[in-house]
Amino acid sequence: MRSGYREIDFLCYTINQKKISMFVLRISLVVLLLFFHSFDTLVGEAACPLGKVSPDALADSPEVLYQEMALEGKVSYVPFSQAVQGYRKIQQRRRDILTLIDFSKPSTEPRLYVFDMKQRKILYTSVVAHGRNSGGNYATSFSNENGSYKSSLGFYLTESTYQGKNGYSLILNGLEKGVNDRARERAIVVHGAAYANPSVARNGGRLGRSLGCPAVPEKLSRPIIDAIKGGSVLYIYAPVPEYLAQSAILGSSASL
Repeated sequence: MRSGYREIDFLCYTINQKKISMFVLRISLVVLLLFFHSFDTLVGEAACPLGKVSPDALADSPEVLYQEMALEGKVSYVPFSQAVQGYRKIQQRRRDILTLIDFSKPSTEPRLYVFDMKQRKILYTSVVAHGRNSGGNYATSFSNENGSYKSSLGFYLTESTYQGKNGYSLILNGLEKGVNDRARERAIVVHGAAYANPSVARNGGRLGRSLGCPAVPEKLSRPIIDAIKGGSVLYIYAPVPEYLAQSAILGSSASL
């Protein structure tokens, strides 16, 4: 009888030992998992000091795009960088096309650029006219007001085309309240014009001026409009601190 009790005691002891071993094993596995998780985190942070930035995000940074498109000496970096930042934030865009108009440059120089953001290349470079009350050779004053005959800064979405008094034209939808949101009301559109032809600048020292529209040379108007119509982003830049302070898309943190 005692022998039977001893066997039972031994069996219970063995079972308890197995339970303890399983418990210890589980604790060990948890500790190991925590260790490897911490190790991976440390290695990840050391390998990527910029934080949670994916390789794709780095590849698409304005700096990398600027280099890949070979824009040095052709396009100023600051306006390009701002245009790319806004392009990324505008979810309503329906095309991988970005247009930049750089009003820090004179009307005698190319200052309109159309980029294919998917193929990462420039499609068009052109001179472009500004509003008659925005300035002479340089555009320095801007307005959202009806009848101002000034250009408006900021981000737009291109819409549909129509045949108007200035020929083949493209409707622009201003996206920034108080900056350019009256574009449709003011009939601010992309169109061709004889006064925007480069020969005018060569003969007169500057391009002619519009009533506020970004007017392009007649020969390029249809190709450019067809390239950017239908939901692409257009950005009109000038080094104006007041715009950055007011822009809901870029915000005051953007640099000039």
